[in-house]
Amino acid sequence: MLGTILSRHDDMDDTWLAIGDTAGDLFVRLLAPSAASRPAVLLPMDAVAELRLDVALRFLRRQRGQRVALLPRALQLTPLQRARQIMLLLAFDIHQAGGTTRDIAIAANRSWQAGLPAVEWRNTAARRHAERLLLDAENRVRGGYLDFLRGG
Repeated sequence: MLGTILSRHDDMDDTWLAIGDTAGDLFVRLLAPSAASRPAVLLPMDAVAELRLDVALRFLRRQRGQRVALLPRALQLTPLQRARQIMLLLAFDIHQAGGTTRDIAIAANRSWQAGLPAVEWRNTAARRHAERLLLDAENRVRGGYLDFLRGG
């Protein structure tokens, strides 16, 4: 048994399940009614096939009741990567709420430069840093997170 079913959505062609587990929630798509009794994993043979295989093996181990780590090594973030991703999400949220690059710079702990007059602000490292954060954040939201998962 994988865990408690948190939600279930049935369509004509498939069923979606969210399963709660101490190692993290699982999201499963069953393509046919018989899939629950005879599950199978479909793996695209693309650039991240090995990562997909690692996740599928973890799923199999969990299904058998074995312990697994929280994430495969390829998906584990270093503390620096985690901090950057948090900053990117913060920059995106500030921008979406109508904030400016000055607001992003303040959030990125560069507030002393953000308070400069417009003429001086234009040439600051804080403004360029805020613009890079926003550009990277927008890229992640548009699908660039997939590049990140591939190690790029």
